Amino acid sequence: MSNKIDVEVREVGLRDGLQNISTFMPTELKTAWITAEAAAGVPNIEVCSFVPVKLIPQFADAMDVVRHARNIDGLAVSALVPNLKGFERAVEAAVDEVDFVMSVSESHNKSNVRRSPEESVEDFKRITAMRNELPPDRRPKIVAGMATALGCSFEGKISLDAVRRIANALAEAGADELAIADTVGYADPALVKATFDAVRKDLPNMTLHAHFHDTRGLGLANVVAALEAGVRHFDASLGGLGGCQFAPNATGNINMEDLVFMLESMGLRTGVNVEKLVEVRDIIRKGLPEEPLTGAVAKAGVPKGYDPASLHSA
Repeated sequence: MSNKIDVEVREVGLRDGLQNISTFMPTELKTAWITAEAAAGVPNIEVCSFVPVKLIPQFADAMDVVRHARNIDGLAVSALVPNLKGFERAVEAAVDEVDFVMSVSESHNKSNVRRSPEESVEDFKRITAMRNELPPDRRPKIVAGMATALGCSFEGKISLDAVRRIANALAEAGADELAIADTVGYADPALVKATFDAVRKDLPNMTLHAHFHDTRGLGLANVVAALEAGVRHFDASLGGLGGCQFAPNATGNINMEDLVFMLESMGLRTGVNVEKLVEVRDIIRKGLPEEPLTGAVAKAGVPKGYDPASLHSA
């Protein structure tokens, strides 16, 4: 993470936001979105998912989107992969970061990737083995994501022991960093704090990411709880796009504009200009005019006297 920022925010709308939308967003608008958001200061963008096109046609242009993003100076380009085949494509595309995803919930993992959590861990071992065989200059960073770590639409509460077991297994298998995800928006601040504290106790040297959905309106409150647990890497989506097909009536990811505004107001530098972020929403509206966008800052604007932390040196 740059010494010019205190908290790194990562845009996941181009993957998590678009994956459940049947309307294909034109490639030229995806690339315009990436360019504009990078210009606003967002340092890391998850630009696509390397899954079979027959399953998610939205990512048929994944290679073209990655190629464009890799030409933007200073931008870390990441992509999600669910298995070894996806990892092979991500390596071919030369992304900077691979985001492997599995679910802590057995029911959710079987519905999502058709295997048990234990089988996903074994697949992850094959991914890290392949990574280790690559020349050092071709090895992407691997972030292992634990979906439904804070609750599941099928199973309800997820035991902390299960989260810790999977986290330790992924770390032992070679994950560079770990992401804990509230995939269906079941978490509350107390649960978030307890979960991140427990994983950090087990893995004190592991960088942890947080991925929250705002399904029940607690997304930003959960961010504050994660901050208190020492987390400094957060996912969010422009306009709050996103959701999960296994979470009926769910809203999307936490809103990127509101997240940046909150962090900057708290004195935590993100390096992102929130007013420029709001302007990027016009690109989404052009490509997806029927999709509702969330965001309090986009609606009300920044308050008089707003003094973002990024304007000040450390």
